[in-house]
Amino acid sequence: MKYFDVFNGDADGICALHQLRLAEPQPDARLVTGVKRDIRLLQQLSGIRAAHVTVLDISLDTNRDALLSLLQTGCKILYVDHHFAGEIPDSENLTSHIDQSPDICTSLIVDHLLGGKYRTWSVVGAFGDNLHTSAQQAADSLLMDEFSVARLKELGELFNYNGYGLSVSDLFFHPKDLFRAILPYADPLDFIEHSDILSRLRKGYQDDMESALKHEPVRTTEAGRIFEFPPEPWARRISGVFSNLKAQEMPNLAHGLLTRNPDGTYRINIRAPLHNKKGADSLCRHFVTGGGRAAAAGINALPKDQLDLFFMKFDEVFTQV
Repeated sequence: MKYFDVFNGDADGICALHQLRLAEPQPDARLVTGVKRDIRLLQQLSGIRAAHVTVLDISLDTNRDALLSLLQTGCKILYVDHHFAGEIPDSENLTSHIDQSPDICTSLIVDHLLGGKYRTWSVVGAFGDNLHTSAQQAADSLLMDEFSVARLKELGELFNYNGYGLSVSDLFFHPKDLFRAILPYADPLDFIEHSDILSRLRKGYQDDMESALKHEPVRTTEAGRIFEFPPEPWARRISGVFSNLKAQEMPNLAHGLLTRNPDGTYRINIRAPLHNKKGADSLCRHFVTGGGRAAAAGINALPKDQLDLFFMKFDEVFTQV
């Protein structure tokens, strides 16, 4: 029997899988992942039959056709996620744990499934997904001191930072390599203490954020603020954590970040107001390449001639919330 581990290449996807594999090792599993926005990952399993497939932190709705094909070829699939799912297929070959609540992430769902056995890693994943309150609550249940929590927060944010890019060539580390790097560590604090990966990520983060903070909003309305970045690798890498930072600065407002793609379209990050985490997914699903969750979503390639429509929908959605 073949095993496949399919996971989002951000902090949440990596930490969710790590918890599962600490509990149930599968050293021969083929890893399938990519940059954070590369979410149609089940397409890479076309033709696979009668395999065990674990899917983490990618939208079921986006992967529906590939999922149905795998179920029809006899694959046994465990699906754990917190993004928009749509109708969940009724199949004895599918076990799903999907929670679209705005304060949950895949790492926290896995933590619940495992009874909190590796909760420190779920704290890392939740911080990486900008769920600071949920992450802090999980850390509080472990009676962690402030310094340790701060270290887990940095780890989550750096892993999330590493996941953003147009392609893997934009990243400092392939998500597969980050997952393999943490495999020996049941405690993320031990990983932080002994790994040399974080020093490179810290340096990259600091340099990229310095460039990002030079940019002021290009549009400010009652609904929120919108920023724009140039089509550069640093801009693509920092887009997620920059969006999170701006959302934390003004938690009553929504935030958008436009990063120009090389082809002239826009890659867009959306953060709903932290004090009212809804609307980001519905906004982005107005557009062909859009998707995500209520609190945070995005559009992969918005044509320039749809920019005015995007601005109108942004104001419409977030003025209402």
